[in-house]
Amino acid sequence: MSHLLLIRFLDTEIAFQADRNSETKPQSGMRRTLGSVTVFLASLAAKPSSVLALMDLPLLDRGQQPTGVVFGIQREPVEVVMSCGSLSLDQSGRDVAQDHDDDVPWSPEMGGVAARMMTLTPCTINVSTSYTPPGLKAIREPGKQKASVEGVQGGITTTIRSPTGKDHRREGISSRINPRRELTDEKQDFQVRVRIIEGRQLQGNNIKPVVKVFIGDHVYRTRIRTGNNPYFNEIFFQNFHETPARVFDETINIQVLNSRAVRAESIIGLFKLEVGHLYDSPGHALNWKWLSLYHPDHLNAGLRGYLKVSLCVLAAGDQALEPDEPAAHEDVEFDLLKPAAMPVCTATFQLRIYRAEDMPQMDDSCLHYFRSMFQVHVDKRICVDPSVEVSFAGKTSFGQVVKTLVPGHGALEDKDGAGRRDFSGFLPCFGPSFLTLYGSPREFTSLQDPYEKLNSGSEEGVAYRGRVLVELNTSMERAPAQEIEDIPAEAVARVERYLSRRKYGLCAIFYSATLLPALRELIQFEVSVGNYGNKFDVTCKPSASTTQHSRAVFDGNHYHYLPWYDTKPMVAITSFWEDASYHMDTLNIMHSIRDRLKWNLDALRSVRNADDPFLGNVWKKLLTELLEDCRRPLPGLEGRVTATVLDQQLRDLRTRLLHQVARSAERLSAGANPKTLILKGEDWLQRIDSVIVEPQASVPDVVIWMLCKEKRVAYARVKAHTIMFSKAGPSACGKQCGKTHTLFLKSPQGDGKDDTLHGQLRVRMWLGLVMDSQEFMRHCEGTIRVSAETYENQMKIFGKWGSTGLMQHPSFSDITGKIGLPRDKFQLPKGWRWDGDWAVEPQRRLLLDTETNHSEVLEEVYENETRQPGEEWAPAPSPNTDAAGAAGAPKEGIVCPKGWHFEEGWRVEVNRAVDDSGPDGGVVPLSGWEYGSSTGSTGIPGSWNAAEKTYHTHRRRRWLRRRCRDLNAHSREQAITSFLQLHAAEKLAEEDSWEYASFFGWTFHLQPRPHDTYRRRCWRRKLVQVQPARVASIFLLEGSLGVDFEDQEKKEAEEEKEKKIPEEGGREKRSPAQNILQLNTPLITCVFQQPSYYQLRCYIYQARDLTPRDGKSVSDPYAHVSFLHTSQRTQTLTATLSPRWDQTLIFDRVLIYGDPQATQQDPPLVGLELFSQEIVDKDDFLGRSMCPPLVCLDLSSRHLPHLQWYPITRQQKEVGELLAAFELLLDTEDGAPGRLPAPPWKSGVYVIPSGIRPTLRLMAIEILAWGLRGLRNYKLRSVMSPSLVVECAGETVQTAPIRDLRQNPNFPISIFLLRVHLPVEEDFVPPIELKVVDNREFGYKPVVGQASVRPLRQYMCEPSAEGPHPSLPLPPTTAPKGKLMETLGRMVAESWLRTAPSAEKAEEEEECVDWWSKLHAATGDLAKSGAYLQTGLDSLKVYNCELEAVPEFQGLQDFCQTFRLYRGRVREEASEDPLVVGEFKGFFQIYPLPEDPSCPLPPRRFQELPESQPQKCLVRVYVVRAFNLPPKDRNGLCDPYVRVTLGKKKLGDRDQYLPNTLEPVFGRMFELPCVIPLEKDLQISLFDYDLVLPDQKIGGTCIDLENRLLSRFRANCGLPQSYCISGPCQWRDQLLPSQLLENFARTRSLVQPQFSVEGDRATFMGRTFLLAELESKVPAHRHLGPPRERLALHLLRTCGLVPEHLETRTLYHSIQPGIEQGKLQMWVDVFPESFGPPGPAFNITPRKPKRYELRCIVWNTQDVDLRDTSITGQRMSDIYVKGWLDGLEEGRQRTDVHYRSLGGEGNFNWRFVFPFEFLPMEQVCVLPRKQYLWSLDETVLKVPPKLIIQVWDNDKFSADDFLGVLEIRLLSLPCPARRPRDCTLKMLQDESDPAAPPRGPRRTSLFKRRIARGWWPCTVQEEGKQRLAGKIELTLEMLTEKEAEERPAGKGRDEPNMNPTLQPPVRLESSFLWFTAPLKSLRYIVWGQHKCKIILSLLLLLLLLLLAAFIYASPRYLAMKLINPFRSLHAFGSLNPLAGSSKSP
Repeated sequence: MSHLLLIRFLDTEIAFQADRNSETKPQSGMRRTLGSVTVFLASLAAKPSSVLALMDLPLLDRGQQPTGVVFGIQREPVEVVMSCGSLSLDQSGRDVAQDHDDDVPWSPEMGGVAARMMTLTPCTINVSTSYTPPGLKAIREPGKQKASVEGVQGGITTTIRSPTGKDHRREGISSRINPRRELTDEKQDFQVRVRIIEGRQLQGNNIKPVVKVFIGDHVYRTRIRTGNNPYFNEIFFQNFHETPARVFDETINIQVLNSRAVRAESIIGLFKLEVGHLYDSPGHALNWKWLSLYHPDHLNAGLRGYLKVSLCVLAAGDQALEPDEPAAHEDVEFDLLKPAAMPVCTATFQLRIYRAEDMPQMDDSCLHYFRSMFQVHVDKRICVDPSVEVSFAGKTSFGQVVKTLVPGHGALEDKDGAGRRDFSGFLPCFGPSFLTLYGSPREFTSLQDPYEKLNSGSEEGVAYRGRVLVELNTSMERAPAQEIEDIPAEAVARVERYLSRRKYGLCAIFYSATLLPALRELIQFEVSVGNYGNKFDVTCKPSASTTQHSRAVFDGNHYHYLPWYDTKPMVAITSFWEDASYHMDTLNIMHSIRDRLKWNLDALRSVRNADDPFLGNVWKKLLTELLEDCRRPLPGLEGRVTATVLDQQLRDLRTRLLHQVARSAERLSAGANPKTLILKGEDWLQRIDSVIVEPQASVPDVVIWMLCKEKRVAYARVKAHTIMFSKAGPSACGKQCGKTHTLFLKSPQGDGKDDTLHGQLRVRMWLGLVMDSQEFMRHCEGTIRVSAETYENQMKIFGKWGSTGLMQHPSFSDITGKIGLPRDKFQLPKGWRWDGDWAVEPQRRLLLDTETNHSEVLEEVYENETRQPGEEWAPAPSPNTDAAGAAGAPKEGIVCPKGWHFEEGWRVEVNRAVDDSGPDGGVVPLSGWEYGSSTGSTGIPGSWNAAEKTYHTHRRRRWLRRRCRDLNAHSREQAITSFLQLHAAEKLAEEDSWEYASFFGWTFHLQPRPHDTYRRRCWRRKLVQVQPARVASIFLLEGSLGVDFEDQEKKEAEEEKEKKIPEEGGREKRSPAQNILQLNTPLITCVFQQPSYYQLRCYIYQARDLTPRDGKSVSDPYAHVSFLHTSQRTQTLTATLSPRWDQTLIFDRVLIYGDPQATQQDPPLVGLELFSQEIVDKDDFLGRSMCPPLVCLDLSSRHLPHLQWYPITRQQKEVGELLAAFELLLDTEDGAPGRLPAPPWKSGVYVIPSGIRPTLRLMAIEILAWGLRGLRNYKLRSVMSPSLVVECAGETVQTAPIRDLRQNPNFPISIFLLRVHLPVEEDFVPPIELKVVDNREFGYKPVVGQASVRPLRQYMCEPSAEGPHPSLPLPPTTAPKGKLMETLGRMVAESWLRTAPSAEKAEEEEECVDWWSKLHAATGDLAKSGAYLQTGLDSLKVYNCELEAVPEFQGLQDFCQTFRLYRGRVREEASEDPLVVGEFKGFFQIYPLPEDPSCPLPPRRFQELPESQPQKCLVRVYVVRAFNLPPKDRNGLCDPYVRVTLGKKKLGDRDQYLPNTLEPVFGRMFELPCVIPLEKDLQISLFDYDLVLPDQKIGGTCIDLENRLLSRFRANCGLPQSYCISGPCQWRDQLLPSQLLENFARTRSLVQPQFSVEGDRATFMGRTFLLAELESKVPAHRHLGPPRERLALHLLRTCGLVPEHLETRTLYHSIQPGIEQGKLQMWVDVFPESFGPPGPAFNITPRKPKRYELRCIVWNTQDVDLRDTSITGQRMSDIYVKGWLDGLEEGRQRTDVHYRSLGGEGNFNWRFVFPFEFLPMEQVCVLPRKQYLWSLDETVLKVPPKLIIQVWDNDKFSADDFLGVLEIRLLSLPCPARRPRDCTLKMLQDESDPAAPPRGPRRTSLFKRRIARGWWPCTVQEEGKQRLAGKIELTLEMLTEKEAEERPAGKGRDEPNMNPTLQPPVRLESSFLWFTAPLKSLRYIVWGQHKCKIILSLLLLLLLLLLAAFIYASPRYLAMKLINPFRSLHAFGSLNPLAGSSKSP
């Protein structure tokens, strides 16, 4: 059995926290598996006494995904103690006391897991772990990758406690290694992918969420969904072509919005993430993670929901990891990410800006240009109006504008920002301290500043541009608002103590300036620190900051140098800065610790053998020096009034870190694994480097400028702390302080594309307090001289020299001749006096002409003649001139200088455009004339012609003579020394001190010539101090020399008033006094008495991997070697890219001034440049390498140098490697180097001596040259007859040419042998060079392609006595029974996964399975596979990569490998790879040969080869599906279709596209014939269908069918798990398994297998196998074949052949090479025609969805919220219910309205009918619909089935009110409640919800349950929480299409109203709409509730009416009663008045 150790970590102490600020409380009693590590212990079981050491084992979760925990396991006899923070348990469970001096104490804020103790017997396993919480790395704030802090680096710390009590633990400070791989800092392709999957618990009611994704400046939107748990599943791509720094600074902003709300209130929540943090995550991705959303304006409101996403960032060459979707029960809390942008507490940043200094004169360039043009005088003291811009966290503010040159106090700014969670244990703070600004040079030179881009910070600033004094404070109190206000006066007064200044001195001695370009003008160097020393700045006193002018001299080969020799220029500057001693001392001490550790670590890496005794010495030295450095105390802050809070915090942090490193170093033993030691040292180095930065070092950098013609040409920046002197000790001084070191000059406009070297300086610098400057004198090696200088100028008039006629040039001036410097007008600096009188000192260094160091000069003289028209030619007035027409000496008068000789006489040049009339028989030829006519005042023709015309008046011809230097003359050094008269004691004559020139400004020379009209000589006068001082004298030259102008100054001032003459470069002319202050500074030189001579030996062995330019295939390389002022070159090798020079270059008598010990510590670098020799054009530059030589001062203790590889760079890219060694030998007076044995002389060059040259041995390179493939045209012609040239170590073999590449591209002879001598050391082995030569007509054989094969280690093998097939490695002939049976048992277990069911059940299950069931079962998606596993059918192997990328298949190149052939580069800026022009298929075997010729040779490795003739094949291409495709259409989708190309055949119809999808399921099989290898490349491409051609290509992949056909792994057709003769897994191969097994044995020279008659027994590889043992559990299906074939297949599956598989291939596009364009799952079967017809093909047609019908009956509602109030004051709602399936919003349905529900109850009896299409196996709904009205195709959406039920309140005159919602996932249906009172919110809680309890209610699938009836709760969102808003009674019934037809039912209560029949609901009579029946409304609304009141009101009204009538009638009634008129009438006798009246008369 196999021995296996399973380490599983269980969380039994605390709940895992994904972020440090989580407030989740520990939960006891909950047991949860965090992950497991699997370790095989077979080797340990075999040897129990052995040591097991395994490092970097990832802890995997249940989904086999890395958790971030990494384990190191080592078996030792020790006890195991694992701790998580302060918890530590031993084997007895007792707490173990821990020492926390070197470990960070754990706290819940760190994140992490708790680990329990474990004991393993009989061996003990030591486990060391480091942990990074998943996702936390991706959301950490910028700059935290190297944070070295205490208390913030969370993680597991494992303690290994040995019996001695020593602890070995991994520290918690910055122990992580940055996972970001190295990317070049140049523009390249990146791709950002954001996949929005689904949302959960989004806050809000009745929302329609949409996700907006911001990727940088690009915006994407998802489709609008409905509900609080929407499902999106949309992916967005964004491509970038930028530098990594810019891309990683971009932000991914994911916002969830409510499309219903107004814009201001639409945001639900957001999440922000930087691209750089995402790239640093494992796999550069965060897959299936839940994002915690928050509201940016309401941070304290908590989380606003969750969003599941997958994020990924890809660079060129990165592979996108697509893990499987986690299961439904996956621990969501583990994948939950909390954004860093959501702070737990808010911090306020207060930035105080006090003042600015040294602001540049920001005069407007355009205005300044026009002022200069119109000669307008302006004051040079130009003021500026500065303002300060501050940005943080996306917020920007501006300080106030200060109208002054040097601002006083500025502005105070408050900024609110998120507190940095992962900072160094204290709040962010800074200063008060100065921030230094760098940018472009301070002076303007043109209309537009060419260096303006340097001020933006995108590139390194080249000049100092001022400082700003700022202070940053952080408080945890939230400020009311961002504001800007003035700084209080007391704060300004407090900062005054930080402004005190001290005087610093800067001195630089220039030892050499070499490797200079060809500059014809005088060169000067300027040194400045800040504005001090800037010769163009007028704000500081002038100082001796510039060197004397020098002229560059040719070095005799390639470059130029300055001939300083014994007189070295020197500069001295004084400046005033703050006391920076503490910051500089601390910085230098930390750098010293880091540098020593790094140096020792490099020495440790150089030890290759772990058994080398030198390893222990190196490790001991590393530990000793590290302990010594870490125990040295850092400078203290006691007594420093300028110390800041940041100083104290950083000091504490550094002290704590060094203490921890020291304790760790004390415990580490030297007997550990060397790899472990290196990892430990790298960890220490990284942690020390993380705290080495000193942000408050305010002294600016030192800038060295090279000036030419008063223009800045090149510069070098030197950090101030590297040259700073300190009295605190040597470690506190800068590493370059007082030491000679090398600087390389750079162009101020360099962008990395310029290969030109701008110069190499050897300089010694010192910076320190002036009071400590005497220390500098101890570092000064020569004698310092200070002198004043002036030049006496004279003009030649009428043959006499004098000062008259000089015009604007004064008689005594500076070297430029423009500024007058009379000798008697100099004023001495204070404290100085003259030492002697003025003396003439000729500057012979300026007189070295262009012939210096040249070995050959071509002299020329032009013979001139003139004539008048019609006359004969006669000598011209100036018969002899130069090319410009200037008069010169006749050729007969030119004498040969001393040390030269003439190689030939004068001859006329005829190899140009001149006439050729031939000789006239005389001595002088007639040819060589060119003719012209005079034009203009000069009388010289403007152009010349070769043919004579009658109008020509001038003619000339050129005479040439070659002059060469004498070989027997003195050496070049001696000649220059003699000319310069170095160390000469005699005084020169007066006439020898003059320098002559033809005109002013021309080059001067020493000897007078007839045409010279101007001469000058140099006068110098020494200065000395009046009395000695305590400081160095060179720092007492402030103010420099002055000149008393008197009348001259007045005169020039008057001239300035009349006319302003602008100077060159756009600057106005300064006043004379200003010019003197700028230019007349004293010259300081350092004079050396005697130099040291050295001999340099350069051992140049070989180079490799050179890259030619301009598309060339080969080059003719040679190496140019430069050392100081000398240079040589190697021999030129032809037609190679891996040249092997094997040459020694010797530089004799190299003159180096200075202390030899200093030279040994920092020697000058050897510059080696490679060129390709060109016949016609300029030689091509191939690359450069700078190499330090090994210095030997005592030849008696000389150690020979070792060859090593040096990188060759071009344009800041590595373009090859150089194997060389260099040594510099001190040449003593006795000439010791000359007595050394000279290197061997061979073929005209010195070769490398045997002690240095690699040891060689005779090797055999056996070559299998199979053929050439896909050769491109060369020079517009096809390659027809190519042959292969193989070259290695100078030996070459060439194959026979291929007769016709189109008919058979294989070589006729395939096996070759090459005998070579190769180095024994593997690192020195040269590559194998492959060249393809096309054999064309007339012997023309161009190189059409080439390749370099390296390393050769993979082809090394030992010679074998036998001769097995080398390209097909043999398996062992016999195998142990245990191992073989284990393999077979595992194979059987994979085949028969389950117990075989009954035959009847198997037949039923086979009917419902298909090939897709097989696929889903293989991927682990059992829900989609159905009952496939129960059938016992074959399984499928799914590879997540290409089949060639599977490690066990060796890239399918085990027979022959494929080597790409290249042909130079196409475009330098377009592609990093050369042009691929074809492929070579072959293989190599390298093995040693016996040195003795009499010994027999080993047998050949290649003996049996397959047939090389082309063969016909049938190819079946199965294209299954694609995913992660990039969108190509405007809707964010694409319309993909497949196109298969093989040779000239193309299959795939564009009409068969799949519309609107990024994850198409093709399910197509393409079958096409081919001839291999003529048609070997199978191209599968995906295109996006467009209505108008052409279609866009999405991506493609290429498969080499030839490799699959020739591979020993038999990749042409995968082996299934069982042999079936029918059914879905029918055998499809051409040969039977037994035939395949026989072929396998024959090709590997094995004994043929023997089978029994019955076929159930076989003997193979010495073993007997029984079929019954292999098929103990035979499946019951009826498709198995005969036993013989089944047994043969079982044996084949143990041989490592390719199984039946599905490969995942990455798609690429030529527009973005290296960037993945998606994945394609497919496989290919190749069937050779010679083996017969293949079996039937698989049917992989995609599944078709089935139609289902969901019937939902809404019965009743209860306890629904009452939103309305009736006129009678009652709470009521008019309830109705809405329902729809998710994704089918347009098919929503609604019930009728239950009016006037007074208690929240509603009765409906209403049926919803939702037909839909569903894939039962995949558990998703298929929703085809048009996205827009104008869309041409339907978009197919696949979403999980979800029913959404909403309850609403009906309103007629306003919008309806939302009452509640119920979302039911039909696949996870919560069980309904039987009674309303049992219906609660707990029913809706899901296990997959982030906030769900560990155990929720039981759920079922409606598709299985079919029908469910009961009560479900409705919810609403209030204040971020769910609230019960009602209960609804539903009946849910799921029917298939057939069942729905058999049991019809109508919607609502429409017909057919059946199944079941729905009766109208019995509602109260008061349930109606009030305005439709007014009387009914009165009856039920008014009368029903208020009838008593109405009756009483009516009675009361009646009474009131009666009372009113009574009151109204009572007065009259009373009056009638009182008067009684009827009674009075009766008294008169008549009651009738009418009757009485009738009786009257």
